[in-house]
Amino acid sequence: MQPEIDLRFDLKIIAAWIEPGSTVLDLGCGRGDLLHYLQSHKQVVARGIDRHEEKVAECIGRGLSVVQGDLSHEVEDYPDGWFDYVILSQTLQQVYEPAPLLQSLLRVGKKVVVSFPNFSHWRSRLQLLLTGHAPKTKQLPFEWYDTPNIRVITWNDFHDFVRKFGFRIVRRAAIETHHHDLVGKVVVFLPSLRATYGVIMLESANR
Repeated sequence: MQPEIDLRFDLKIIAAWIEPGSTVLDLGCGRGDLLHYLQSHKQVVARGIDRHEEKVAECIGRGLSVVQGDLSHEVEDYPDGWFDYVILSQTLQQVYEPAPLLQSLLRVGKKVVVSFPNFSHWRSRLQLLLTGHAPKTKQLPFEWYDTPNIRVITWNDFHDFVRKFGFRIVRRAAIETHHHDLVGKVVVFLPSLRATYGVIMLESANR
């Protein structure tokens, strides 16, 4: 029996959307928790890319096929439609050119799953209103000067972005997380205000 892995709640949502036996590329895969789970529980053909050498080494130690590199460049090496799913979890807000990247991912993958912190969560709004400082939350724990996030993404803005660039939403979940993001629930009412993260599956409008 495979040991259970304590996945972040957004990764649990993503894992539930992945069909068994599919081919998966995880970009910014970190220490490989999602890939390990999918490989162990859904028998996927798993690949990963991460820019941190120590995290790639840990993935390889877990028996995962992961390479070190810049995800924007590495995906160019794959043929069209090579993967059933490409996953970009909590990484889009750190990307310089998100639209070209997603277009590239939808070339190599039939579907792309994105998760991102929702900067319009009510706690962030309240902090900015009451203190006048850039918000800091469990999901956004950095100061403005040392954050890896170069994009401010909200639930509503991402939907506007999808419409503007002609992507198609296949599935979506606005989630509210607790306890180090390991526990959460899907929210339907006022998602822009209540969701800590958005999880959205895209496909090309041309498919």
